[in-house]
Amino acid sequence: MAVQKPSIPKGTRDFSPAEMLKRNYIFDTIKKHFIRYGYQPIETPAMENLSTLMGKYGEEGDKLLFKILNSGDFLSKVSDENYTDKNSQKLTSKISEKGLRYDLTVPFARYVVQHQNEISFPFKRYQIQPVWRADRPQKGRYREFFQCDADVIGNNSMLNEVELVQLIDGIFSDFKVNVVVKLNNRKILSGIAEIIGQADKIIDITVAMDKLDKIGLENVNKELLEKGLPQNAIDQLQPIILLKGSNFEKLDALKLTLSASEIGLKGVAEMQEIMDYLQYFDLQNEVELDLTLARGLSYYTGAIIEVKAKDVQMGSICGGGRYDDLTGIFGLKDVSGVGISFGADRIFDVLNELELYPKHQTENTKVFFVNFGKAEEAFCLPILAKLRKAGINSEIFPDAAKMKKQMRYANDKAIPFVVLIGEEEMKLGLIQLKNMESGEQKSVTVDEFFGLMND
Repeated sequence: MAVQKPSIPKGTRDFSPAEMLKRNYIFDTIKKHFIRYGYQPIETPAMENLSTLMGKYGEEGDKLLFKILNSGDFLSKVSDENYTDKNSQKLTSKISEKGLRYDLTVPFARYVVQHQNEISFPFKRYQIQPVWRADRPQKGRYREFFQCDADVIGNNSMLNEVELVQLIDGIFSDFKVNVVVKLNNRKILSGIAEIIGQADKIIDITVAMDKLDKIGLENVNKELLEKGLPQNAIDQLQPIILLKGSNFEKLDALKLTLSASEIGLKGVAEMQEIMDYLQYFDLQNEVELDLTLARGLSYYTGAIIEVKAKDVQMGSICGGGRYDDLTGIFGLKDVSGVGISFGADRIFDVLNELELYPKHQTENTKVFFVNFGKAEEAFCLPILAKLRKAGINSEIFPDAAKMKKQMRYANDKAIPFVVLIGEEEMKLGLIQLKNMESGEQKSVTVDEFFGLMND
């Protein structure tokens, strides 16, 4: 009987050593910038209580939560009535009390409330961990993926949003990826809903508008009709969401359009303050006020941020926003926060497509010693130990295999330098050093060799 070939769940990926070097480059670059801006690391469990997660991501988000069956006989608490009813919602509450985290923000809010007496506000944290969503896998969309989050909580200054834009600009400049940083404000969206007489439909409006890039304006309008918006309200919405001009011209137009909406004008004032601040900085990437930007997560209350790569067809590679009372659902009222999340897996795909990874990865082996036998091992091992002590990544082949096999090993691992020390080299106290990129090979003394490796 044939053995079934093993596989992994759809929407997940294995990463080879070469791919992990690339991913670690992404994590290290992002982490470097997080630390530069004063963010501190935390970690939270992969699973949370479902009571922590449910109801925080809107109706669509709740459907995408991976739920974990209770241990033991998970059906023991299910009545025959519940079982035969086939009501998945009621049944789930009986057999599952935990779920895999959907994002890092809600667990962070739970963490802040649980540890509020141990932290100082404003609290700036970063977190780099995997999250899970029961989504339909497609290009750039995975069921398991890493997020790299930076949040500041306990302060409502717009300077926090400004620093997040600077952080985004610095990180993608390091990656050499051209991006557009799109900004909007939930208060502006609420104001728009108010002036078209549909304030109670704000969620339906934002969910539909958030799909504009994916399904187009005609389908957005169709969805709004299906959600019960009258045609005249949809007509009023068109010139607002299609507003053109510079960021400041759009803000000036919004001041007039939203003059009858207090909340709308508050959103415009917040966005004006952010844009005014950003003029002080020499940003390398474009910042755009995009009134169609809504982001589906229901906990945003102020600024909304989304980042898209200009040179690759990909969904957002970073996003976030202001949440004024996310901790309130866990009992800690009136604590405002703002944060962003970098999608490491999408950034990985973007850098792959644009071939923007550094040529030589610092985590990789720099020097490889060919093994010619026991006597040569004894000569090489002290040199190898000295290299490692100096912080130079190096290794020796574990046995005296054929030269072709050893050189293929070095080549497959993209090791830049190979050391060949045979009987003649030992007599003369020399090292044959081969540059694997140029193909150049030369004899050097041991001291010269260490000088070259330390350059």
